[in-house]
Amino acid sequence: MAFVGREEELAVFNAALYGGGYSVLYVHGPGGIGKSALLRRFAHEAEVAGRPVSMVDGRMLDPAASEAGPVLRDADAVLLVDDFERIQGLEGWLRERFLPRVPMGALVVIAGRNPPDMRWQADPGWAGALEVLPLRDLRAGDAQALMDSSGVPAELREPLLAFAGGHPLALLLGAAVAVKDGGAGRRWMPHQDVVATLLDQLVGELPSAAHRHALEICAHAYTTTEDLLRAALPDDAGRLFRWLRRLPFVESSSRGLFPHDVVRELLEADLRWRDPEGYAAMHDRIHAQLAERVRTANDVDVPGAVAALLYLHRDNGAPADFRGRHDEFQEEVLREEDFGALLRVAAEGAGCAAFWAERQPEAFRLYRRTETGEPVAFSAWLRLAEPDEEELAADPIVARAWAHARATTPLRAGEHLAVSRLWALPPYRGNSPVMDLIQWRVIGNCLRSERMAWSYIEIRHPKHLRRQYGMRDIAEQPQRGDDAYGLFVHDWRAVPPRAWLERMNRPLHAGPAATSELAVLSRAEFAEAVRKALRQLSRLDALAASPLTRTRLIAERAGQSPATALGDLLRQAIDDLREDPRSVKFHRALSVTFLRGTPTQELAAERLGLPFTTYRRHLAAGIERVCADLWHRELYGADAPAYRST
Repeated sequence: MAFVGREEELAVFNAALYGGGYSVLYVHGPGGIGKSALLRRFAHEAEVAGRPVSMVDGRMLDPAASEAGPVLRDADAVLLVDDFERIQGLEGWLRERFLPRVPMGALVVIAGRNPPDMRWQADPGWAGALEVLPLRDLRAGDAQALMDSSGVPAELREPLLAFAGGHPLALLLGAAVAVKDGGAGRRWMPHQDVVATLLDQLVGELPSAAHRHALEICAHAYTTTEDLLRAALPDDAGRLFRWLRRLPFVESSSRGLFPHDVVRELLEADLRWRDPEGYAAMHDRIHAQLAERVRTANDVDVPGAVAALLYLHRDNGAPADFRGRHDEFQEEVLREEDFGALLRVAAEGAGCAAFWAERQPEAFRLYRRTETGEPVAFSAWLRLAEPDEEELAADPIVARAWAHARATTPLRAGEHLAVSRLWALPPYRGNSPVMDLIQWRVIGNCLRSERMAWSYIEIRHPKHLRRQYGMRDIAEQPQRGDDAYGLFVHDWRAVPPRAWLERMNRPLHAGPAATSELAVLSRAEFAEAVRKALRQLSRLDALAASPLTRTRLIAERAGQSPATALGDLLRQAIDDLREDPRSVKFHRALSVTFLRGTPTQELAAERLGLPFTTYRRHLAAGIERVCADLWHRELYGADAPAYRST
């Protein structure tokens, strides 16, 4: 098999070989990354240079190892030590006792899965003598060359690269199977024997089932923190997190731990095949934790929290290539000194951008290239309760959104709609990393907003937004010059954030129907439905037909049938009237009329010992109080402070 790539590592070795570099090279990387192949190439280069070479397995290296002896006696000798992770415990002896005895001019190369102990760098004596070479995936061109040498036909390369990336062992093993199964074409995926073989080579035997589960969580999430691990695996999360971060195929970033790409794919494929129910349960626990993180994150952390949540849906069309995208651009709030940049970026839309920047500066975010600081895009999340004529005239998108909301299901008291606007330089429009970052901010706004009825999102390449997130396009679209765009709408009263997340999560679970939309009633419609339901309180079949069973009120009461939940809610609302001394008389009127099944209002007044007109007044006032209380809960949620009349 031809050796490909690794030009930088070979350059460092040859510099040391010919006397211009280091005396000890420490190569490290995960299993199958090509350490042994690189050491064989080092041996060849040393032999060409006329240097005597000893190549030993790490398991054989000890103070009495005869294979290592020549490097202690010959200044021209080259010692190559492979599989050093098998004797990692001898690292201190190697550093402090063996290597100091090696004569000047000799060269030692150590290769293992684990990076060197930090004490190498802490010792000033090793500062100019040791070079650490972390071994990564092959570059794209080198991976193509490896497939050339393996005889992989052109039509099989895309699925093979999607599976293996630049991991040499995965490429070679996958290539052997792909060539054999050449008829599979673009649909090719490694069968389970390949997955099992690679897992044995790359991961090996794990200490326990808990360790395997922790590694599977790390593979499923974009990045894993200790609190995420604790949410999905409560027992001993701290110890398991420390174990994960020491694995040679797990890396650390500012956002947590993540495994090597091919290890991630293998663990995912293996668990899906081996335990689909366990895979789904793990996914749901992680999904719930990351959704909560979106709701509770600091404002600056919202895009990253949304990206981590969406990563769980990478098999359902959501973008999966997040690495680097989060860091290539940075998001900032709009400052007064950024107004000039906003106008330049907005170009023909500068008038509209300036109008909103003056009215709602807090709604704006600026996006810069991290490397250069260049402003490339601006977004605005406009909150509108009732736009005035000037606002409607200044912005055709806002005007279209407002007309749609009024014609469909108007805002109720205290509600607002939101319109997402964006302006970007031409190279960054459409499918670009900065647009992904803006989308993450928009989705975070949607999931975190309170009392938002409608959201309207302007986007120029709308196909994937509809496919991923189930938002509807408004058929008639305004135009800005020759540049048409989609305006996507969502009614958050009909499908609240929790139901929206469940709907997005649904494709993982085969079979269940999509989440039903909630009914969005006006206050008059709601009150009429409450009055009717009170009259039908003893009839479960009649309650089942009430539109109230499809409102937020009932959706938040899980675990009961809608009709039963509605009946319990009405009875509780009547009972709650006893808590306020001013409404005890209303409670008595409603209780006798609706809870005790009194056949006529005249008889109800008689049982209460009240004149009929007084009874009717108490009954009407009590019904209004129940309607107001339930309407308050419909708008603000079950956990909102109780409604109190004034």
